[in-house]
Amino acid sequence: MKDKRLRQLFALLGDRSKPKALSAQVINREEQNGYLLESLLLDLNGLEKVPAYFAKPLDADGVLPTVIFNHSHGGNFEQGKEELLRSSSYLQNPSFVAELTGLGYAVCSIDMWGFNERKGKQESELVKEMLLNGQTLWGMRLFDSLSLLDYLETRPDVDSTRLATIGMSMGGLMSWWLAALDERIKVSVDIAGQVHIESLIKKRGLDHHGFYYYVPGFLKHFSTLAVQELIAPKPRLSLAGKDDRMCPIEGVQYLNTQLQKTYTNQHAPQNFEGFVLTGGHQETREMRALWKKFLVKHL
Repeated sequence: MKDKRLRQLFALLGDRSKPKALSAQVINREEQNGYLLESLLLDLNGLEKVPAYFAKPLDADGVLPTVIFNHSHGGNFEQGKEELLRSSSYLQNPSFVAELTGLGYAVCSIDMWGFNERKGKQESELVKEMLLNGQTLWGMRLFDSLSLLDYLETRPDVDSTRLATIGMSMGGLMSWWLAALDERIKVSVDIAGQVHIESLIKKRGLDHHGFYYYVPGFLKHFSTLAVQELIAPKPRLSLAGKDDRMCPIEGVQYLNTQLQKTYTNQHAPQNFEGFVLTGGHQETREMRALWKKFLVKHL
């Protein structure tokens, strides 16, 4: 049944473009404060090369648990994967690369379609062009991340049995979608990304999110909860601020309650943690402490 639902979900996301063969080019390798940073150019979709960062602790030896960091949107198309190295205004410091490598993990991040080194076309243009070709922008962004998993499996310094994903806002959405679509993601953390699309409609909040996120026909066949239940029983942490208008509180509370039941029914109640905390659309100090503790426990 789960395989059938996944096939349906993939079909809604549109046609997927794959490279004939995965390839990776190392553009630069440099030592930073406590970690080694690689700048890469990856072939993940066969259409255009994807700039990426891969970082690991300087003293790393052998294979490492690895975290995919999904950058946020924020209307800042200059930022992209740079958010891994330099936190956005709504993220805490130190940066995610410093925190994650400091915990002993490797971390990888890519520029999503339309961002930073891939910002040649406006997001609205990408949406229209992809729809005309039977694709969706959200699907294409997800497919790049899925191919990134394929790449990580080829690296001798990555423990492919211990892969996690984390992000805020659009990056948080990417985290739980990626965990739902692929069993290789063992742990997921979403910050300000617990968006219950049905509550968003009731609150007339659809315009709080960009066109990139809308998948034709989604609600005819799925619900937000149905997608998130595909993650269970894998460990997942969801963090939301009580004053975040982009994640209506009624929807967050509904999803958290229902998911706790789902995880309990699958005999893994300890694997889901959902919090509504002080704050808005941001990562707070409290959230930072919680996700670090969660990763250490489960990854």
